[in-house]
Amino acid sequence: MSEITRFEQNHRRSRVVVHGGVVYLAGHVADDKTASIDEQTRQALANIDRTLATAGTDKSRLLTAQIWLRSMDDYEGMNAVWDAWVEPGQTPTRCCGEVRLADAKLRVEIVVTAAL
Repeated sequence: MSEITRFEQNHRRSRVVVHGGVVYLAGHVADDKTASIDEQTRQALANIDRTLATAGTDKSRLLTAQIWLRSMDDYEGMNAVWDAWVEPGQTPTRCCGEVRLADAKLRVEIVVTAAL
């Protein structure tokens, strides 16, 4: 039976689950919910960097990403930050859509999966 390792766990969720050489992250958002889409995206990606490091990997090992925006009006602003953040030649599969987020002040939530 394969080992499952969980990080930053509470009664509802784990922030990270590692299984079979794959790192699964929960959705990551900005700390400052009043910030612009650019800043919220930067903060969410910084949180992803930190969380991936906790699991022993980094953004160069991304496999897939789901990006949820409060409004597609934020698509270009989010993409400008995303494009500067991803490793050239190491981009994951990705989808992006407009959804109603759990907190109306949030503008972006990002979920990624990475290899160890």
